[in-house]
Amino acid sequence: MSVYLHGLSTALPPHCLSQSEVQDRAALIFGDTYPQFDRLSKTFETAGIDKRYSVVPIDWFSQDHGWADRSAAFLTGAKAMFIDAAERALTDAGWTGADVDTVVTVTSTGIATPSLEAQVFSEMGFRDDIMRVPVFGLGCAGGVSGLSTAQAIAAGKPGSKVLLVVVEACSVSFRSDRLQKADIIATVLFGDGAAAACLSTAPKATGNVITLSTGHQQMWPDTLDIMGWDVDETGFGVVFDRSIPSFVSQEFAAATRGALTAANLNHADIDRYVCHPGGAKVVDAIEDALHLQQGALNAERETLRAAGNMSAPTVMFVMKSVLEEKKTGQMMACALGPGFTASFLPFHVSAEAA
Repeated sequence: MSVYLHGLSTALPPHCLSQSEVQDRAALIFGDTYPQFDRLSKTFETAGIDKRYSVVPIDWFSQDHGWADRSAAFLTGAKAMFIDAAERALTDAGWTGADVDTVVTVTSTGIATPSLEAQVFSEMGFRDDIMRVPVFGLGCAGGVSGLSTAQAIAAGKPGSKVLLVVVEACSVSFRSDRLQKADIIATVLFGDGAAAACLSTAPKATGNVITLSTGHQQMWPDTLDIMGWDVDETGFGVVFDRSIPSFVSQEFAAATRGALTAANLNHADIDRYVCHPGGAKVVDAIEDALHLQQGALNAERETLRAAGNMSAPTVMFVMKSVLEEKKTGQMMACALGPGFTASFLPFHVSAEAA
């Protein structure tokens, strides 16, 4: 059963933070307490990021925060981004909230119970019989894994309409108390954002035909300490190991071959890999691992430059950018996340018939 993409959107929170502004604020916070900060601060300039967006203003980061106010900031910001992204995707698809049969919500940067799609139920105009599928903990792989989950649900319920919303507010997990290198690198890289997609087995009436195939994942044993969260009394603490670029160089090609084989494809069939840009070094490592021409992933670099690493939704920003360039052919979305996991989704773009 073919599943088609009917709408795709992105959304950003209101506070735009330039990389230089973040670097200056980080120097005020870390400079006198973290001996290695001067050395690590150079990564602000080499990270390939010009700006990112936050659900909270920059002064928020100079104050102490615990679970209660972090959760409040997450809930306020994530709800606003959910509504913004979802409404844009629905408009793109020509749907309304009442048309949606299933909503899949992906996040890893905050906890809400009832989950986010219930929190915005009235504003979105969802029906009272909507199926809710909240997914937590996929991290940077959440965009591709979320698309795969939504694709499987749509394929399993032919004719139904599935809305995927991926929301991350990485900023509210900022930590100045742990004084770990990972916290500095997180400050360099991460921002907030959301994306949404509308899927159905009913073909699109107009525009390019975007067909989503079955997703694929690979998980490596004994890699739990590469990426994720530590959880303590203050909140989430990022786990972000320096080995990620080298791990990509060593393991990603074989994982990609496995995903291609599962989809009855090979490397020569792929017109465009659409990748999560975890960082500038990770993008370089993916190009190298897949033997891509240098610069082949420039949409990934531009997304990183314009909005930072937003975790799960970032790959959907890249996907939107690639589709807006009118690229066609066989593509493969891919991302790496906690687990340690590689997530893949083949999709095909056919030009609108003349």
